[in-house]
Amino acid sequence: MIQNRFPKNRPSYKRREGVYHSRKKQDLDRDDNWSPRLNRHARKLLEEIGSPEASSFVPDPFQISAVELANEHDVLVSAPTGSGKTWIALEATGRRMAKGESVWYATPLKALSNSKFDEFGKVFGVENVGILTGDRKENQDAPIIVGTTEILRNKLYDSMQFGQDLKVGLVILDEAHYLGDIDRGVVWEEVLIYLPGRVRLLLLSATLSNAREIAGWLEYIRGSSCRIVASHERPVPLKELFLMPSGELAPFLSGKRLFPAVAEIAKLQKGKRGYSQRIELDTNRVMQTLREFDLLPAIFFFKSRSDCDMAVSRLLPTPNQHDSDAMNLLVEEFLQKYPDLRNQRQLNRIMSCRVGAHHAGHLPAWRLLIENMMIKGLLEAIFSTSTVAAGVNFPARTVVIMQSDRFDGQKFVDMTATEFHQMTGRCGRRGIDKVGFIVMVPSKYLDINLVRELLLSKPEPLTSRITINFSMTLNLLLSHDPAGVIKLLEFSFASFREGPSRSRRINDRLIADFYNHMSTLNELGYVDEHGRPTYDGTWAAKLRLDHPLLIAELIRSGAFKGVSHIELACMIAPFVIDKEREIHISKELWARTKGLWRLFKRAVSSLRPVVNLLVARGFQTPTVMFWPAAAVFLWSQDVDWEELNANLSADEGDISMMLLRTADHLRQLLDLEKEEPDLALKASEAVRFIMRPPII
Repeated sequence: MIQNRFPKNRPSYKRREGVYHSRKKQDLDRDDNWSPRLNRHARKLLEEIGSPEASSFVPDPFQISAVELANEHDVLVSAPTGSGKTWIALEATGRRMAKGESVWYATPLKALSNSKFDEFGKVFGVENVGILTGDRKENQDAPIIVGTTEILRNKLYDSMQFGQDLKVGLVILDEAHYLGDIDRGVVWEEVLIYLPGRVRLLLLSATLSNAREIAGWLEYIRGSSCRIVASHERPVPLKELFLMPSGELAPFLSGKRLFPAVAEIAKLQKGKRGYSQRIELDTNRVMQTLREFDLLPAIFFFKSRSDCDMAVSRLLPTPNQHDSDAMNLLVEEFLQKYPDLRNQRQLNRIMSCRVGAHHAGHLPAWRLLIENMMIKGLLEAIFSTSTVAAGVNFPARTVVIMQSDRFDGQKFVDMTATEFHQMTGRCGRRGIDKVGFIVMVPSKYLDINLVRELLLSKPEPLTSRITINFSMTLNLLLSHDPAGVIKLLEFSFASFREGPSRSRRINDRLIADFYNHMSTLNELGYVDEHGRPTYDGTWAAKLRLDHPLLIAELIRSGAFKGVSHIELACMIAPFVIDKEREIHISKELWARTKGLWRLFKRAVSSLRPVVNLLVARGFQTPTVMFWPAAAVFLWSQDVDWEELNANLSADEGDISMMLLRTADHLRQLLDLEKEEPDLALKASEAVRFIMRPPII
């Protein structure tokens, strides 16, 4: 369970590419005749490039229909990305406000919550809008609350426990296709099961292939009608292009078949080992082609973080800087607010090349700068991993596809149609573009035939991701007896969407899993023999964390007694990492944390009995790594950000996320003020020292 990466004989190390396969520089085929040119069959596709004439906004019929239906019914809106679903949310919210009712707007991402908080504040007044995320709690009594779906789920737990009604008239779930997300879909399903039937639901999603099935399930579990409002037409149509190795821009498809010249490359790609690698285009040439044919701004999707950063480092300066004054002004404003960005390696590149990398390996402030520059039209392109496809609204004319697979946390797998449509849906800006473009660029990571299949396929049907965990079990047992919990589980989407015999098997599996969790909690003293939470179970239910049982056991064992607020933060940090990564710490940092290492070992050793029990019962347990504790310790010494990064072989975005998640976990301890006042006080002090620039 303990993982220690002993330091090597040097102070710092470059990050090891165990997860992301860094692309080595290749001797690409250099065609002397290469030049940006347009295939004659592609000319028609580019005829409509440009901006539509300025006109007042007129909502589409599907938007009006959705707003009207939301007065009396649950509504599921299924429409392509960029078709104006936010307008529906704003109009529906305004109508509820006029009735004196409150509204909850839930999103899957903190960044999206922050964006919607600003947007709703401009429309309804900042005094009428609050925000609740892991690290922001502002204006909590406002009639409109924007927050993450996890926070809404936690509010429903509390409402059920104390027999209180959720005082809202409408709940809006943005990006509702997250119901099928393998990691977080369970939270969305919980919200839909627990939400009182009297509260109206408005679900906003990109195109769903099984919208009718989802609506039927909602009617079954909520006892109220659910209307589907679907739009299949994009307000900005998309055209598909392929950049040939010679520099020629050609159609990607001819009808439903590959364009003949593209089909020839697909044959060579499939039949000749190494051919894909030889035809891989230099990013400068891709940018030159897009610039030549007025296809910028663009979002480039790369396979890995390192590919994004490497592509930025190899760019040549852009030939024009017509917005240099506006760019300089915006960048200087950010540097005044976030001075740590002055050391960002790509700062000079973004100024000279008008392109920036945007991925989870960068600081939140850097990503915010990139987003602002893109929104203001100051960048020609962003280079990103596929994660930017979810929720972030970049105004791009073109999406450039350079790979057809993605990393699933353990290995690279083929992209699904849903993921592909999420990425390509980011191009074509309503009110700015007449048409959007998808440009496929040949590379060793792009399976041309697979991309054709993805383009022509509908998104996969959403499936249930419901699973049982200890936090869910404890919280439901606070408001339901075991029979009541089982009844709730029978409302799962998994049970509804299968036939009677398979549905029974799914229910049996869920019920068996629930009883396994409950009996384990009983053996550890968190629930009694009737399934009622004990005193320890009641306070442990407030730990809505990834590993609540392990944190609760540390509290009960006295592992946190007598520690300082800094040591508390260091001991919490190892439990916030959701993916195992091989991160090394410097020799100097190792020497400074020997005392902390002994404290860490004692704490983890105290967990061995419960870990052994969990393993015996078939539960997965995390690998608890020491590097997060060492990182928090160094951060507590008031070092600057550059020194912290120099002592760890991790991306600064990963370090930042670890610190933010540590603060989130510490905030959970604040709810134990009555049971553990000293612990809650230290947690509060620890949050204050963690939450400082540049991570905020």
